[in-house]
Order: sequence, then structure tokens, then C-alpha cells
Amino acid sequence: MRFSQLFGRTLREVPAEAELVSHQLLVRAAMIRQLAAGIYSYLPLGWRVLAKIERILREEMDRIGGQELLLPVVHPAEVWQATGRWQAPAPGPALVRFRDRWGHDLVIAMTHEEVIADLVKSEVFSYRQLPFMVYHIQTKFRDEPRPRGGLIRVREFVMKDAYSCHTDQASLDEFYPKMYEAYVKIFQRCHLDHVAVEADTGMMGGAVSHEFMAITNIGEDTLIACGGCAYSANVERAEFRKGVPSAEAEREIQPVPTPEMKTIEDVAAFLGVPTEQTLKAVFYTTSLGELIFAVIRGDLSINEVKLTNVLGGAELHPATEEELQAHGIVAGYASPVGLSGLSGVRVVADDSVRLGRNLVAGANRPGYHYLNVNYPRDFQADIEADIALARTGLPCPRCESVLSEARGIELGHLFKLGTRYSAAVGANYLDQEGRPRPIVMGSYGIGTGRLLAAIVEEHHDERGIIWPPSVAPFQVHLVTLGLDQPEVAAAADALYGELQQAGLEVLYDDREESAGVKFNDADLIGIPLRLTVSPRNLKADKVEAKLRWEPERTLLPRAQAAALAQSLLEHAELPE
Repeated sequence: MRFSQLFGRTLREVPAEAELVSHQLLVRAAMIRQLAAGIYSYLPLGWRVLAKIERILREEMDRIGGQELLLPVVHPAEVWQATGRWQAPAPGPALVRFRDRWGHDLVIAMTHEEVIADLVKSEVFSYRQLPFMVYHIQTKFRDEPRPRGGLIRVREFVMKDAYSCHTDQASLDEFYPKMYEAYVKIFQRCHLDHVAVEADTGMMGGAVSHEFMAITNIGEDTLIACGGCAYSANVERAEFRKGVPSAEAEREIQPVPTPEMKTIEDVAAFLGVPTEQTLKAVFYTTSLGELIFAVIRGDLSINEVKLTNVLGGAELHPATEEELQAHGIVAGYASPVGLSGLSGVRVVADDSVRLGRNLVAGANRPGYHYLNVNYPRDFQADIEADIALARTGLPCPRCESVLSEARGIELGHLFKLGTRYSAAVGANYLDQEGRPRPIVMGSYGIGTGRLLAAIVEEHHDERGIIWPPSVAPFQVHLVTLGLDQPEVAAAADALYGELQQAGLEVLYDDREESAGVKFNDADLIGIPLRLTVSPRNLKADKVEAKLRWEPERTLLPRAQAAALAQSLLEHAELPE
């Protein structure tokens, strides 16, 4: 490709709206352009990178027996209604719904579990057809309320989705590690440092999921990891040890005055007890108007994802003081004691409340708290579960070493869906005895644009992008200086042809620009190998070669430049 004919122009200035490095560089390097919030066009350079990523995805999916197909972007509402996700609080408004000219309800795909389950329903009849795995690379749309970071969080995006179908859980369990290893190979081939963590299944459902994450300070997700063992999890799912049950004898509950003491810290200091000897009350209201009283040990915090999950995916927002007053609850002094059976209020207790004895809790009376509150003697919960947020410094749930936090970008996600979708749409097979059984499913996704952005976040310097050779838009950036001299132009044209004949992908900068402009663009775009034809080197019958990530330049014999360039690329290694 001749640079003079390349569609898209590089930019010198950093776009005002671009905060992340990947966003800045992808725009400046003429890889992407924004059409609307969270919606981007890929220019030819960016599209070539995306195509390289998709090729890696296809190769690794095919390697473990995947069959590529293509599923539609627009779905009839009926398949989403069958699984309950049309009505469920999640995905809620993120799922774009519309009606066609005949009044039929439709959705724009944000994921394809419903569609694959409906397709399998009509194609699979016998256990002899199982197991298998299919995949596609398709556009999706999720109406994110806060798109940000260029390609990190968008509304329109492309994903590689794979779906496996099995006779039973054992078959899914046997296949799952193969997909796990395929993901490891994909991220290795993209030269991305990554970690796999246990993750929340969210609106997808299922019992088990793993998230692959790139560790970076700009990441939107928080992962919790143990320094003493292999435990790691997304903070939405992470667990920790909350101690052992207290052996202290239960004492009689009694109210005590706590004037103007409304926070856990103030109450604990006033009464001379540690915060873990208190109970914290946190209130939410569901979209149906139900008040949720979440109660947890005072030194811990509520994990809203866990809370949402135990409530069956209910959409929550913090309760207002007016909503509390409507139920007779006093803000700052709220108590779970005496709330049992109160209409419109559901008490959800973290399992930490069972471990303590003689705790301090609100008395639901201004200026007063209770001493010696014990669960379940003094109050009962409608739901008791782990709803606590893990954080740095807490003990690991497996080995009791200290947990730590890191930020990360989600690269891919694996789900063991089980029979959630197949049972909902009636996707059954006949087993060896001729009995109908629901197909057991797995789902496996990777966002291609986010993967591209994560590569840039990891591989760049102050001058621009540093593309790993496996995904670079071109392999060689051929720069010509002194095009006004016919012998230089002729030599550069000849080398361009030789490089292409050797099977190399070349971006040939044939523009009438200064050396500074050409070298700056080469560094910004980040193609692995730069070859420069100049009058001075041509007199010595040489061509200058430089790997994007190396400071040194080398001189190649002009006659062997194409072959030596190929060898340089084959042995090129990105710095760790």
C-alpha cells in the first residue's frame, strides 16, 4: 500500500475527548474515528489490525474443533422472552428494543445465547450429535450509559462468540479446559500479559465463569488476588475469610444513648468497641418499590453485585431518607431488630453477622443504639448469604494469606451456562434410552475491539504504538527520503516490489514530505520494521533497517534487503 493513496490521515494533536493512551494513539494513527458516543469507524489501518486479530481467533477456535457460522444481529423478542431476559432487570435499557413495520417486537443483539439455543433446538435431536462447538464473529450493540476510553467501553462492538453443546455437565467440564487453553494461546499470540480470574456470571447465568484480564491501571474492573496461592477473582465474585464464630456468651440486649452518632466509626469510638463489633445497615430500593435492608458486620462493605444476584437480579438504587421514613426506619439509627414481617421490607444479612456476639446495632430510635445484638436471637433475615466486598488486606479464602487488588481490562469471558437457555426454549436431545434431556451449554466471548485497544495500552511508548508482529497492520514500513532524485525513487520502487514478492506486507511512504514527518508517522503507526531508502545510504548500496522497539539502526546490503528484512521479522522479539 502506498502511503500517498492510504485513506485516513495521521494527527499531530491529541484529541481533546481522548483520555486513555489507546484512544489517543488509535485516533492519531488513523486507525479509528468516532461517529457517535461509543460508536467507531475502523479506517483501513485499524481494520487490518482487526482482521489479524480475527484470524488468530479463527485459527485457535478451529484448532479445538470449532465450526464457524454467522448468527443475525436482529432477533425476534420471543426468544428473549422465552429465557426471561426480555423482562429481567438486567440487561434492562442496555438491550435495544424496537418494532418493525408490522408491529413485531425485535431486539438488536447484545449477545446470542437465545439465538444459538433456538437454532440448536431445530438441528439437534440425538445424543450422537453431541458434543460440538460453533462460533461466529459478529456485530453487537449494548446501549451503555457511559461509553468511555475509545474502544475499551463502546456501544457497538464486534465479538467472537463460541458456544459448546453437550449431553451432560461432565462433558462440558471436559471441554471447558480446552477453551481455557485456547484463550491463553490467543492472548499469548497477541502479546498480552493476562490473568484468568473467577468471575460473576451476571445476566448470563450459569454456575461457573472465568474472566481473562489484562492488568493495567486504566482498567475498569478490579481483581482480587492472593500472594500465597493461585486464588484470584473479579471483585464482583471474590470471597475472603471472615473469621471464626465467637465463643463469647450472649448477653442481654439493651439500648444505650448515642447522641449525634450516626456513622459506624463514630458509634464504635463513642462506645469503645472495634468496628467489627458493630452491625452496618445499608438500604436500597428495587424497581418494584421494595425496600432492601442489607445488614453486614461494621468493618465490611456491601458488594452490590453479590446483593443483586441473591435478589434474583433485582435492579437496585440507594434508598432515600423519605423512603426510609415511609417504612418507619430512622436514618443513621436503623436497626434490623424488630423488622421481621414488616410489609415492603426485605432483610438480607451477610453471613458475617452469624460469627459475632454481642454486637452494636441501631435502635431505630434517634440518638440510640442497642448493645448485645445477636443473630439469629434478636433479628431474622429473609436471606442470609455472602454479600461482602473483598478488598486489599483481607485473608484469602483458601490459604489465609493477604489479598491484594489490581485494576484490569476484561479481554474475554468463559461461562458454563448449563441448561438455562436450552431448557427455556425447549432445546432437547434424546439420550441412549430415548428420553428427552436439555442440552448442556457453554458460552465463550472475546471483544475484538477491546482486545485491539488492550494491545495498544500495553505496547506503546512516547512516540506512538508498537504493534506486535502478529497483529501489525503491515510488517514493513518503507520510508523514502530524497524522492526528487530519480535513482532514489527507482531504488525504492524496486525494493517495494521485492518485499511484496517475498510475501511481506508493506506500507510504502512515497509522499513528498520531510524526513521528520515520515519518521514521526512511522513511529506513531508502529509497524514492526522500518526500512529507509535515502541518497546517502544508496551511495553505499545499503538500506537502513530499524525495529520499532529497538533504538539501534542497522544497514542491510541493498541486494539482500528483502531477504534480510524477512529474517529480521521472523526472529524479532518484543521486549518483556
